Amino acid sequence: MNHSRLNIKQVYPDAYKALNHWDGVVHASPFSAWYRELIKIRASQINGCAFCVHYHISEALAIQADPVKIHLISVWPEAANVFDEKEQILLKLTEEITYIHRSGLSDILYQKAIELFGIEHTAHIIMTITLINAWNRIGVSLKLNPEL
Repeated sequence: MNHSRLNIKQVYPDAYKALNHWDGVVHASPFSAWYRELIKIRASQINGCAFCVHYHISEALAIQADPVKIHLISVWPEAANVFDEKEQILLKLTEEITYIHRSGLSDILYQKAIELFGIEHTAHIIMTITLINAWNRIGVSLKLNPEL
């Protein structure tokens, strides 16, 4: 039985437009497109949002990201040799912020992010992670299916 859920864009257009605007701001930042997609794929995997996993893998492939890396994101700690230091820090940040209820963002990881990325890019990273978590919650709550 397929029960469709509300279309947030139609039912609450002002909120949808605001979130979409935030997405545009994040997308327009000078932060690496691959790093953005890496964050979005990992958070979407954690949150179980099939729609977003599919969408952001498609986006990563469109920017010609390494397919090997894309395939190994979900098991990145076991494939650490495939991901460079910055990618590993991004994945750790994504996990700590997505699982914020566990113990927050650790001081050690925060400081490492500042050292590697600087303050501005760390802000972009945090906003990207926060944004994709919001989209994931919409996708999972409304049982959005991947668009094939």
